[in-house]
Amino acid sequence: MNISGVILAGGGNTRFGGKPKADIVIGGKKIISRIIETISGIFDEIIIVSNAPAVPAEGSNYKTVKDIFRHAGPLGGLHAGIRASSNEAVFVFACDMPFLDKQLIKRQIELASGSGYDAVVPLNGEKPEPLHSVYKTSILPKLEKFLSEPGNSSIIRFLSGLKVNYMNVDSSGKGINPFTNINFPSDLDEIKGLKRNL
Repeated sequence: MNISGVILAGGGNTRFGGKPKADIVIGGKKIISRIIETISGIFDEIIIVSNAPAVPAEGSNYKTVKDIFRHAGPLGGLHAGIRASSNEAVFVFACDMPFLDKQLIKRQIELASGSGYDAVVPLNGEKPEPLHSVYKTSILPKLEKFLSEPGNSSIIRFLSGLKVNYMNVDSSGKGINPFTNINFPSDLDEIKGLKRNL
């Protein structure tokens, strides 16, 4: 499958006083750099969706685009990533997931390849992880229609109108959960206490 890697880095980061979560340093590297380093060997095209003037990141070549639908949260970022993609699908990642797992990413891509599904979304226990998911770019007209309607910015609600393959993932006993993300400053203290080769 021809697929682009899309990193959503355009959040308001209000819980961090406006500081971009992508700039947080984990194990001596900014999260955005860790993500690019992990996925650059998987995707030929990497797109960063950010409304900031610039996204500081090292590593593979990538392009940066801005939301077209502003104030639509991650769903607006998904839309911008799909619009910018030159491939038949995108793999969307939140910018605050520092412990991505290459094998899990490849498994999701395999499930999406040649399938009739619009999206492949992993389940972290019973919780869907729509910001670690594959989306066919053919959903663009449906997504634009959804975003054009007042009050529509829920990615979970949007998924309810798609044909989704919900993928069960057992991450127990395998080190840090690959879906670990940073929502609050207190999450950083918890991460520092976890044992992992960073």
